[in-house]
Amino acid sequence: MTTFDRKSHWEKIYKTKSLQEVSWYQPVPKTSLSFFRDLKVSKKAKIIDIGGGDSLLVDHLLAAEFENITVLDISEKAIERAKYRLGDKADKVNWLIGDIAELELTEQYDVWHDRAAFHFLRAKQEILHYTNLCYHNTGQNGFVIIGTFSDTGPVKCSGIEIQQYSKKSLMANFGDKFEKVKCIQVDHNTPFDTTQNFIFCSFKKLSGR
Repeated sequence: MTTFDRKSHWEKIYKTKSLQEVSWYQPVPKTSLSFFRDLKVSKKAKIIDIGGGDSLLVDHLLAAEFENITVLDISEKAIERAKYRLGDKADKVNWLIGDIAELELTEQYDVWHDRAAFHFLRAKQEILHYTNLCYHNTGQNGFVIIGTFSDTGPVKCSGIEIQQYSKKSLMANFGDKFEKVKCIQVDHNTPFDTTQNFIFCSFKKLSGR
């Protein structure tokens, strides 16, 4: 039985497809940015974007004058592409390459953002590793913003089976250590004229948890 090589899979995706040729492409990540506004995130907040790849969220955060941004992705090629696009602005960003299912982080963040990385983890031990990492590396009163395919959304992305979530199941994974702030369902229109339904939730880590 062949073991799935997650890193090689994503390196191939980013080496063979342009940003506009992937289903998750968003010229303006409106939903994520709206959560940053609603949560009144400080411009000096330490932010980490999990699975950020070469998405345009970092461009918009820099344009909004956020000062302390980290982008994490499993793909070196994705990070390389983002750096090339940003040019000199790339020096304002901390770039990390690693698999969130296995990685250990040393920093604590005020905002943990993840659009469509968490739902690729399906093994119980990987999900537990992720949620523990999120808890230990989010500072007191910090926020988690997480978006996944909803229970009416796709069951696969880029040829990989994903884990669908509902408001209830996301809260089951994060709610014992965080307080839910808001959950919404939104449709994402892909470059291929298809629609994907997402669930987005924000959580706040409470003092003493």
